[in-house]
Amino acid sequence: MTKLETSAENPVPVRVVAARISEWISRLGEIWVDGQVAQLTRRPGVATHFLTLRDPDANISLSVTCARGVLPETVVEGSRVTIRARPDFYIERGTLSLRATVVRQVGLGELLARLEQLKRLLTAEGVFDARHKQRLPFLPRRVGLISGRASAAERDVVENARRRFAGTRFEIRSVATQGSFSVPEIIDALEQLDAEPEVDVIVITRGGGSIEDLLPFSNEALIRAVAACRTPVVSAIGHETDTPLLDLVADFAASTPTDAAKRIVPDLAAELALVRDCRARGRASIRRRIDAEAELMAGLPTRLRATVWHRVNQATTDVETLRQRSERRMETLLQSARLELEHVRARVRSLSPQATLDRGYAVVQTADGTVVRAASQATGELQIRVAEGEFRAKPVKAPARTSGKGKV
Repeated sequence: MTKLETSAENPVPVRVVAARISEWISRLGEIWVDGQVAQLTRRPGVATHFLTLRDPDANISLSVTCARGVLPETVVEGSRVTIRARPDFYIERGTLSLRATVVRQVGLGELLARLEQLKRLLTAEGVFDARHKQRLPFLPRRVGLISGRASAAERDVVENARRRFAGTRFEIRSVATQGSFSVPEIIDALEQLDAEPEVDVIVITRGGGSIEDLLPFSNEALIRAVAACRTPVVSAIGHETDTPLLDLVADFAASTPTDAAKRIVPDLAAELALVRDCRARGRASIRRRIDAEAELMAGLPTRLRATVWHRVNQATTDVETLRQRSERRMETLLQSARLELEHVRARVRSLSPQATLDRGYAVVQTADGTVVRAASQATGELQIRVAEGEFRAKPVKAPARTSGKGKV
């Protein structure tokens, strides 16, 4: 295909552009396309059926035509299908459509297999990791609620939340909760509520349904949008047995819409009862403490007297012990002194003149009292003192000279 040479001075007609687009598109040939039936028109007596095939992950759709025998009777709006079609550009209207030659409705088994594959992919990326989970606020200023318009799920959440805490305020976004338009609407509502500064928690809810009905809540685009959300998100989809992928990425997965209401706001009656119980336990604890202190104070005089008497008795005992110890010490010292004195006395007696006289010696003195120490001094009358008394004597012979000491 040659390139069109155009300029402001040499433009090409619309028909030429349309023809070139048609020529280029026709070169694509037949292709396989996956999507969700958004609109379906079956007209009795008309050999051609018309449907709109929508991308479940984006707000994009294409018109599809097919022969009556190509479209299975079980295909309805919302069905997931895979078609084999040839792109067709209508030059007169300037529109693109797909002319389907094969339309296959995606079965339940294939849907589950696709969901499992998506689950493995997101798990490997860490989208469902617990480290990403945010804690729910104790008492949110405002609750964001995404649900079907006037649905039972919306009513369950609002009524049960206000039954628990009457002042609960909601910011509600009504969306399609099944079908080809649901995912874009839910994502748009989620982004709006996440941007609201007073919305502290967001609840995404709908009632139960078939696996096909709940497919939007396992959509990859929605899962990633919830993962990127800064506000905590609560999933409350279907019944307890329903487990869309939204439950895995949400910060908390409630089993039902009613359970979600119980998780997002406290029970005022229960909290007040808890406060009353805490007060009662606090008062009881204080009363026990006061009683214990009063009992302690009441026993102080008795314990004080007992302590004083104990100390007095102890001091008396200590004094008596010291007295006895002092007496024993004094007696020991006195006995030692007596022995020492007796010893001194014995020594003194052994060294005294009387002791010498007692051993048979005598003291000889002349008449004038001079002690005779030599025989030559013994002249005239002598006075002799012995151990027991004294007497006088006269020498009868002059003593001879000796070289040693003289004797009488």
